[in-house]
Amino acid sequence: MTISRRSFIAGTALAVAAPFKVNSAIAADENLFPNALRIPPLLQPALSGDKKVFDLVAAPGKSEFFDGILTPTIGFNGNYLGPTIRVRAGDHVALRVKNALPDQTTVHWHGLHIPARSDGGPHQIIEPGSVWEPSFEIRQKASLCWYHSHLMGQTGEQVLRGLAGLFLIEDDESKALDLPVDYGVDDIPLVIQDRRFRRDGRFDYLSSMHDVMAGYKGDVILVNGTVAPHVVLRRQRTRLRVLNGSNSRIYTLGRDDGADLVIVGSDGSLLEQSVMQRRLRLGPGERAELLIDMEIDQQVRLMSYPDVVNTRQAGPGMMMGGMSGNTETLPILELRAARLETIDRAMPTKLIRVSSWSAAQAARTRTFTLDMAMMGMGGMMGRGGMGAAMGINGRPMSMDRIDFKVPLGSTEIWEIRNTTPLTHPFHIHGIQFRVLDRDGAPPLPQELGLKDTVLVDAGSAVRVIIEFSDYADSERPYMYHCHILEHEDAGMMGQFVVV
Repeated sequence: MTISRRSFIAGTALAVAAPFKVNSAIAADENLFPNALRIPPLLQPALSGDKKVFDLVAAPGKSEFFDGILTPTIGFNGNYLGPTIRVRAGDHVALRVKNALPDQTTVHWHGLHIPARSDGGPHQIIEPGSVWEPSFEIRQKASLCWYHSHLMGQTGEQVLRGLAGLFLIEDDESKALDLPVDYGVDDIPLVIQDRRFRRDGRFDYLSSMHDVMAGYKGDVILVNGTVAPHVVLRRQRTRLRVLNGSNSRIYTLGRDDGADLVIVGSDGSLLEQSVMQRRLRLGPGERAELLIDMEIDQQVRLMSYPDVVNTRQAGPGMMMGGMSGNTETLPILELRAARLETIDRAMPTKLIRVSSWSAAQAARTRTFTLDMAMMGMGGMMGRGGMGAAMGINGRPMSMDRIDFKVPLGSTEIWEIRNTTPLTHPFHIHGIQFRVLDRDGAPPLPQELGLKDTVLVDAGSAVRVIIEFSDYADSERPYMYHCHILEHEDAGMMGQFVVV
């Protein structure tokens, strides 16, 4: 029987055995998106000399995703997720991060170009009751970055329970483009996540071997922690800053009216020119900036559609196809326009100049082969005696091993080869790179900005080019890893130092 989200959620209070299930079928139901989208608050800094000081407290809480049902969660300065930190290029930033959890944690500044000592990887542990105080200068282009737990072996669970937030960087170059910048009004952040819930409201995490091997996937979509959200638009043109904050799910975003998405930004920068296309594939950890023009009384639904790339590559009968990509049509968010403040400006086409490097500049090429296998008794993370062995270049992550050293000032090509049956999002800490090619073909148009995370499909190879211009530290490493959080936790990660 097909039921709407509203009628299903209302009926959950009467059932007692099975976990929550939210129907992903798209019905002609005005109540499919009944809840107003929550907008994460902007975190206001204190001033200390020339520094902007931001205070974050990681603490347990309880969140009401469904009426009358409380879910144990953790968050920064609140019950679930964290506030948005907004800074400008050139700012000197200090953070005071207090751990009010009963467990250790870390906070990684994903996408930020900062010293390794402040990066917040698994080495920078914050003990319960203690405060970590990193500081750094913002030396990068305007972009949408984010922060999240990066505790060794527990990243997936801590992020799933709520330890994540957004980090916005602005600069004069982006401001000159006259893009929407009124936060929460015409500049709207979207943290897209998927979750599963138990009958008592708790998150259901790692309940099967499939969660370990393929990565955790949920059957409830959250946007900024809101189930079935809508947002009422007040201006004709709106900027959507989208983060795939899921543990493993890949989204293929599109409008339900078939109109093109206007893509203006990637992970670490705006694009040189806007890109118009019907679908945008976004892996875990990747970000994108979209512009949406609406008409009075128009309603548009942002959807996620089946991942055609992975469906085709998997082939008929292959289980891994469903494990790797998204095979469902999922409602994400409804955009509702009522009375709009109109504009008389055309959609921008030319945007900014993006730093680039040619392959001829590279001093060396490094190869990274992504590995995974299923294990028997004693395997990492498994339930019921099973586990997963993950690694890069044949070796799982070791906190005590530096995998290689990068000379300061060098430019390198990193080739990521995926010999597994799954798609993996590959993330590098501390830098932004350019995608050189995919299996020898040019990168996708939406990949022509600066990036720190790239999808590498099964059986394929992606080459990226990176300049290591500063921040040498022979003792404190940066990480590189698969951003399927369960794979990262199981060992698909390595570390390097810049010297």
